[in-house]
Amino acid sequence: MNPTIRRRDGLGLATAWLAAPATAQAATHAATTDAGPASVHVEDLTWTELRERIDAGSTTLLIPVGGIEQSGPHLTLGKHNARVRALAGQIAQALGRTLVAPVLAHVPEGAIDPPTQHMRYAGTLSIPVAAFEAVLEGTVRSYARHGLRHLVLLGDHGGYQASLQAVATRLSRPPATGLSGARVLALTAYYRATQTAYVEALKARGHRPAEIGEHAGLADTALSLALDPASVRQGRLAQVRPDADGVSGDPRAATAELGRLGVQAQVEASLAALRRFVAGG
Repeated sequence: MNPTIRRRDGLGLATAWLAAPATAQAATHAATTDAGPASVHVEDLTWTELRERIDAGSTTLLIPVGGIEQSGPHLTLGKHNARVRALAGQIAQALGRTLVAPVLAHVPEGAIDPPTQHMRYAGTLSIPVAAFEAVLEGTVRSYARHGLRHLVLLGDHGGYQASLQAVATRLSRPPATGLSGARVLALTAYYRATQTAYVEALKARGHRPAEIGEHAGLADTALSLALDPASVRQGRLAQVRPDADGVSGDPRAATAELGRLGVQAQVEASLAALRRFVAGG
């Protein structure tokens, strides 16, 4: 059975790239040959294979940003890392001549002592905003030095979107020494789609905002079911208490099918913004 989903729906585009997680994983981890793997992920390549890709014109790089945070009793702490890696891979393949950097997993998640935000729950890791932005800047400058020309920050978590934009703005302001002519974009469309098109699609199917939620609710859990089902504790899902234990919303009706609405929204919005960015020089 071919697990690739081809359809045309309310968002208006044929979506041949909507694939089941196993398909996406196979596509980005193809068998290695003497010419190197077909993977778009930098960490799957040798340095000479990466150099050859860049020399051949793959000069756009997606830099995915995840996070280690609590997401209720039913979602793993690394949900953002798994999702952003999978989605960045799909976006890169659809865009073409595009690579994906390793996921940046350590992000601001609140104060440590006394703990605030997600730091109130076991397992969450948090770093200061200044340290996070320094890592982002060092990552961008490193890849620019290696010949990548379009450097794109895309983050799966809402809490640090302002930092992504601040770094992109700072590095785009002359003189951005050390960028060797590279351009930087904070891909806000990637995250914004989860708050707009995805939410509207869920509402159109009869789901209420209180159920959709803002964190570990229906929308969040459905996305993980679509992209990384192993990150969802199915046995605990039915027992989750809405708006309790780190959950905002009610995830109990979440399905992979609903999550694919979010995948579609994020990939389509990201591709539209990236094509404009790359075409700009």
